[in-house]
Amino acid sequence: MKIGIAIEDTWDFFHEIYAEFQAHHDVTLFERRSTRSPVFYTRINRYLFNQDMGQLLRSNDLVFFEWSSHLLAAASHMPKTCKIVTRLHRFELNEWADKVNWDNVDLMIVVCEQKKREVLARFPQLTEKIEVVYGAVDPKKFTPVDKPYAGDIGILCHLTPRKRVYDLILAFYNLLKVDPNFKLHIGGGMHVAYRDYHEAMVDTVERLGLSDDVIFYGHVDNAEEWLNNMDVIISNGYSEGLQVSALEAMSSGRHVLSHFWPGAEEMLPLSHLYFTDDQLIEKLVEYAQTTADQKKEKSAEMRQTVVEKFNIDVARKDIRKLVESIGAGTYRA
Repeated sequence: MKIGIAIEDTWDFFHEIYAEFQAHHDVTLFERRSTRSPVFYTRINRYLFNQDMGQLLRSNDLVFFEWSSHLLAAASHMPKTCKIVTRLHRFELNEWADKVNWDNVDLMIVVCEQKKREVLARFPQLTEKIEVVYGAVDPKKFTPVDKPYAGDIGILCHLTPRKRVYDLILAFYNLLKVDPNFKLHIGGGMHVAYRDYHEAMVDTVERLGLSDDVIFYGHVDNAEEWLNNMDVIISNGYSEGLQVSALEAMSSGRHVLSHFWPGAEEMLPLSHLYFTDDQLIEKLVEYAQTTADQKKEKSAEMRQTVVEKFNIDVARKDIRKLVESIGAGTYRA
């Protein structure tokens, strides 16, 4: 089957899926032409985009849109000449979903059951063409490394308000009043749209006298190595698809705790979820007091969850099979 691939957002979650398509089908990657001519710049580039996207749709049996965002929105309003499958992660539902002509989309794949519920609450017409394939990571890449427990707490994410890292710093300040033997490690670069958020975090750490206890790493190039230097990883956002850095930490055998954002219970057992700072502090202190053998047992449980439920080797095949069933006309909801 001839498959076109349309992606202009991050490739971070797509490399293995793309390789899976390439191994079984004739794959073409969308590339848009553009001009920097100062004359009719916008009009010319819009014309070139429409030509290039139209050609992708006409020359393939099926086009797969990784991210249900701007490319899908544009393509869905063009004449339908092929099957269309898209994968929705999180942000697209708020920023792009209302701009898509869903009549021209044959299948949407979402990363968790919670996202399926959110999609169908707004677009019930998609009931017969939506599937869940859990977000996944490579357990061969993120593997456990023995580390003596030292109270190292980490959070790895883009430093934006949605991730609530500022709130975590305040909770950490209160944690040290209960047990001073913790360190907070913050991995992730400053987001250009939220410079003031980053500056506020750094300033708050200094004014609370936490400079020796809170470490900012900036962008982390080697997530595997960074995670293996942590004891506990925190997911503190209020909205996620299925947070990949938390899955990577679980695969690495780290102890993961998460704010109870909608859908977090699909990733972690309830005993690992919290709503309030007091609940988070209680769980951190409780884990610190477990024995080394108990920590190893919990580490193995984290790892096994990823191997069985969030394994990219399984997810990429499931996605390919869904795409193939759409292309062959054999898909049944």
